[in-house]
Amino acid sequence: MSGRAAHGAEVPIRLEGVGKEYRLYDSPRARLRALLTGRALHRSHWALQDVSLELRRGQCLGVVGSNGAGKSTLLKLITGTLQPTCGRLTRDGRVTAILELGAGFHPDFTGRQNLYFGGSLIGIGHEEMARLEPQVLAFAEIGEAIDRPVKTYSSGMVVRLAFALVTAVAPDLLIIDEALAVGDQHFQKKCVERIQAFRDGGCTILFCSHSPYHVRQLCDVALWLDQGRVMALGATEPVLLAYETHSRLLSADASAAPGEDAAAPAGAPPPRAADEAAIVSATVAGLDALAVGTPLLQGPDMEVTITVRGRGDEQPHVGFMIEQTRGVGITSMVTHEEGAAPRRLADGTWRSVLTLPELPLHSGDYVISVYLFDQSGLVVYDQWHQFQGFRFVAPVRTPGLVRLPHHWS
Repeated sequence: MSGRAAHGAEVPIRLEGVGKEYRLYDSPRARLRALLTGRALHRSHWALQDVSLELRRGQCLGVVGSNGAGKSTLLKLITGTLQPTCGRLTRDGRVTAILELGAGFHPDFTGRQNLYFGGSLIGIGHEEMARLEPQVLAFAEIGEAIDRPVKTYSSGMVVRLAFALVTAVAPDLLIIDEALAVGDQHFQKKCVERIQAFRDGGCTILFCSHSPYHVRQLCDVALWLDQGRVMALGATEPVLLAYETHSRLLSADASAAPGEDAAAPAGAPPPRAADEAAIVSATVAGLDALAVGTPLLQGPDMEVTITVRGRGDEQPHVGFMIEQTRGVGITSMVTHEEGAAPRRLADGTWRSVLTLPELPLHSGDYVISVYLFDQSGLVVYDQWHQFQGFRFVAPVRTPGLVRLPHHWS
């Protein structure tokens, strides 16, 4: 355990030409023959090749890439659970990893026993754990279950206790794999607030995610991995743009044959429990209600009314997105990025009306999604993904995707 806390090294993590090779044998017998004879009877698989980067104190790096790109291998190398085959990797300060939460708990130990057992594995000694125990239990909120065997816990209780444990001490480097938070809405918000507090305190964060939205919101730099190689490293937006373009091209190659119908919009999801934040309704004015199939948008303007239920008195935020029916994003907007906010109604719900005058789309079929966020814009409480399709006929006949503001001279 490092003695350097929130004021750790200026470069907590540095990789120089790091690679990780796995040796693949056709059978256990071939592996044994290789050991006995010293002959190379394996095939090499490089999960990572020639990765070089450094993260300075307070930076947040988002790691993106498809499955098998090498993201998990990179995280395991940085946490120290794997050793690189080549290159140099240096870490300075306390490293905390939010990976498979609860995987190290012993099922027959009580929750309290697992705190001390698990704490010792991440560098928290018995005396320090005794001092931290009250705040860990207060954060986990599992009550008297702390003295029951972990095998009697629900999966949600396990991850609550595990998250509270691994984040009990502010790290120099925080590693988050895929999920920003766990559990119900209340606990998700607590987790996000703790991660934000670490970042505000100068913690360096490595965030691996399939969510471009969260990478954009959290990260100032991004890394795109593909088949173990660095495809792009730098400012977040250019890296994500390159990755998303690549992903769309792959999706287009694998899409249905020409003439096959696109999937129908999913429609509104089933209602949530009454005490949860949720989207109550989302309506688009001017759709042809009598249309068979995809309704036609009547007129050049689009007006969308979104009504949501928040959590207590917290100010919620909403988002809106239009895509082509085969998933190409056209535009998105969120209230918290634009200085806007839903208006509270007399019944306690919140409402936003979004107007898009002179919709600048070309003729085609489109789908709409709406989202409900917490006050910070990081916790996604609810989403209606591609719930409403519509057809739009533009007043011009030229081809394209959108009509941009322009003038001729």
